Amino acid sequence: QVQLVESGGGLVQAGGSLRLSCAASGRTLSNYVMDWFRQAPGKEREFVAQINVSGGAIYYTDSVKGRFTISRDNAKNTVYLQMNSLKAEDTAVYYCAAARYYTLPPRTQDMAYWGKGTLVTVAS
Repeated sequence: QVQLVESGGGLVQAGGSLRLSCAASGRTLSNYVMDWFRQAPGKEREFVAQINVSGGAIYYTDSVKGRFTISRDNAKNTVYLQMNSLKAEDTAVYYCAAARYYTLPPRTQDMAYWGKGTLVTVAS
């Protein structure tokens, strides 16, 4: 079992930045592809970013390309999501997820483990 705990969410003005962290316990994250998803009020959970085990393959949804950066530190068992130039439409609960396999496009059903999420609110 892998337990994932997100942190770093909060309220920020449009154009601002936040850095989300996802800390894992139970097993090492170095065996998993890591993803960030988000879910806005009244909407389905959607994919945001993915990073493979080595960090050499990264994939973003189009709406965050050039603004968000996913990274991982396997030694710290932590994954990050740096979010810059935030927009009101980025407001959502952000979830960290671990997958055993690299799939494109990433789907919620491909994830083996989920965190409970952290709320990001962007004020316009």
